[in-house]
Amino acid sequence: MLDDLDHALVHALQIDGRAPFARIGAVLGVSTQTVARRYRRLRAEAGLRVVGLAAPHRAGQTQWLVRLTVVPAVAQRVADALVRRTDTTWVKLAGGGTEICVIVNSANDSGHGLLLHDIPRTTGITAVSAHQLLHLYHGGPTAWLGRADVLTDTQRRQLEPETRATPAEATATDAPLLTALQRDGRLGQTELAAITGWSAATVARRIADLRAAETLYFDVEIDARLFGATTQALLWMAVAPADLDTVATELATHRELAVVAATTGPTNLLAHALCADPPALHRYLTHRLGALPGIRSCETAPVLRTLKAASPLSR
Repeated sequence: MLDDLDHALVHALQIDGRAPFARIGAVLGVSTQTVARRYRRLRAEAGLRVVGLAAPHRAGQTQWLVRLTVVPAVAQRVADALVRRTDTTWVKLAGGGTEICVIVNSANDSGHGLLLHDIPRTTGITAVSAHQLLHLYHGGPTAWLGRADVLTDTQRRQLEPETRATPAEATATDAPLLTALQRDGRLGQTELAAITGWSAATVARRIADLRAAETLYFDVEIDARLFGATTQALLWMAVAPADLDTVATELATHRELAVVAATTGPTNLLAHALCADPPALHRYLTHRLGALPGIRSCETAPVLRTLKAASPLSR
């Protein structure tokens, strides 16, 4: 488990993944060296990773949630193949090892007919379904409350990135910058200048402009179990269309949920639940979720492992 300073550091990075250690230290009341040392330890021992991500709707992409039902003997092999693809994120092994859930990012002009053409061909895949992600109510730039509730409002304001920039959409020339940030969102401006061929000042200005337009945001990847969430589940809900927005907006305030998204398909609302243990998940399903009108059904798929998180690129 993490201590209070670790929790505060993770929360600070969630607010601004590129905040200098000196600024984080000043806000948290510790030295720059202490912040740097804690960051290095969390990277080495807890899998902490800051990644820069392009907002799909700003980058001309459509996101698809793909569910694959597999026989247990091939589950790991299929999941590993999906992890290696650069157009996938959020690869999760669920349902007792017989289901894989993955987000596939598809260019809007690529033609959706080829969406699944590279999925490994094997007799072990028994069913495939694709659900277009229509609207994200919680997740992405919005952090899970279980790891973003440590700092005070004053500390949060002190860490928020400056907004004195000119909003800009991503272009083809931004590709090297965005690719580098997908792998490590805290790469220094000098390193990014070498990758892009720009000056360090141009790199800093371009990042600020992309963030101002909400084209680029920074996320934190770290094992949820370190925050006490040992039980995870995907909740596939069918909600009456007239109630969808109301239900999803309410769910976005629930501490137990890291993601709430409207999708196409027979179930039109997906949530990712993070709970302390199975009894806590049961209480959430029966008391909080069950009390909401408009939810017609809810399929619960326990998550065994997350093989790939928010970034399309592995370390």
